[in-house]
Amino acid sequence: MIWSEHLREFVTLLVVIDPIGSVPVFLFAVAHVPPALHRRFAVRAVAIATVVLLAFLIGGQFVLETLGLRLGSFQIAGGIILFLFALTMIFGSSKPDIEIEEAERDHLAGAVFPLAMPSIASPGAMLAVVVLTDNHQQSISEQTATGVLLILVMVLTLCLLLAATLIHRIIGRTGASVISRVMGIVLATIAVDSILGGFDTLNILDIAEPAALPVQVE
Repeated sequence: MIWSEHLREFVTLLVVIDPIGSVPVFLFAVAHVPPALHRRFAVRAVAIATVVLLAFLIGGQFVLETLGLRLGSFQIAGGIILFLFALTMIFGSSKPDIEIEEAERDHLAGAVFPLAMPSIASPGAMLAVVVLTDNHQQSISEQTATGVLLILVMVLTLCLLLAATLIHRIIGRTGASVISRVMGIVLATIAVDSILGGFDTLNILDIAEPAALPVQVE
């Protein structure tokens, strides 16, 4: 796998996980937590999200194939869902606002909800890790490389959460919202590419070609 593909995977994971967008969610979740426990809170949330995403990376395709579903179909469906998710990031309420409002409505806040899920390990991230690892086209080493990239993104997420107070003081919730919308534009492009890749996986172009008519000999 060439470095450009590694970079594409890293950007994809970075966009769907959106660490900057999780900063306001983290600050909301720890609003009533003693400052001495903030570090432990962040580590626990990132650890839970990492386990969830690695589970999808390792076993997601196996579950699909057990159900008799083809990865190409999942790539297309996942790409459509990611595209819709990107549209909500661009035109709808920002990721931090949505997740904070849900937590306030349900009167829940903690390392698991809304921080680990759905802020860090979002449905889009779960779809992305499955789409990025094709057991039939990628070797174990290539899939391991994707797992390493995922862990790097999670380490970056942890670093940003630990510096959440400083980041929020610099960019505020408005800045996080702007960055989230820019990420949405990038994600929309990645989603379209995933859909096209799904069609390529299913060999739609070959299927669409009309079969040659048999030549009749008089």
